[in-house]
Amino acid sequence: MGRVRLATWNVNSVKARLPRLLEWLELAGPDVLCLQETKVGADGFPTEEVAALGYAVAAHGEGRWNGVALLSRVGLDDVVRGFEGDPGWAGEPAERVREPDDGEEGLFETPRIEARAISATCGGVRVWSVYVPNGRTPESAHYTYKLHWLEALRSRVAGELAGTDRLVVCGDFNVAPTDADVFNPAAFAGSTHVTAPEREALAALLATGLRDVVPAPMKGPNPFTYWDYRAGMFHQDKGMRIDLFYASAAVAEAVKAAYIDREARKGKGPSDHAPVVVDIDL
Repeated sequence: MGRVRLATWNVNSVKARLPRLLEWLELAGPDVLCLQETKVGADGFPTEEVAALGYAVAAHGEGRWNGVALLSRVGLDDVVRGFEGDPGWAGEPAERVREPDDGEEGLFETPRIEARAISATCGGVRVWSVYVPNGRTPESAHYTYKLHWLEALRSRVAGELAGTDRLVVCGDFNVAPTDADVFNPAAFAGSTHVTAPEREALAALLATGLRDVVPAPMKGPNPFTYWDYRAGMFHQDKGMRIDLFYASAAVAEAVKAAYIDREARKGKGPSDHAPVVVDIDL
């Protein structure tokens, strides 16, 4: 396989970020790029523009929310949109179809499967691009959905690892793995992204046989990947590491370099996330 550059980036709207995406593809030259929060339907993805740079594209989208994609110039085979066991979003209680009658169990809404995961084989490596639910607040149905979604992902990844030793699961996990991954742990107390159940869900995912490839910060002291647009958070480096690159042992041991491209967070109209770049040699 040789040297391959993989990257993950929450672009926060591929349409809004298209000029910057195309520029970054030429500058950074990833062989495989996992995108999240594309915010377009599959037929709205700018496939022609990306293909002009030599990339095959597989997209999974639903319109103005969510959306994931894979871009590859080392092959894009066996594409799977979503995954078996995805619990789907059932809505807040007030949005559900009906409550169970006496003596019945469960709710009878039909969960909506959101565009949050896509996988394919790229250059002999099975690559997943995931966009984990935000969770909003620990008291909300969104938080419960997030935990269920992470558990379903863990189960599916365990199945993947039973069939391959070359696996990457990367993307926006909306969870900071440790207190070192947020600029001020006290500022996030009681909020999502740092709660014990979320971190335990990540630990369970890693326990399937994955490793956390922690990139070196580029032109900055902290390994953050996300900074809120508000209040100059990026310039104060008040961020979080929530964009993660998990790899099977065979891939993790082949990592030659890994970094966070903070330059892509600068300038006019950036995403609020920076790309995470990992070079491997298999």
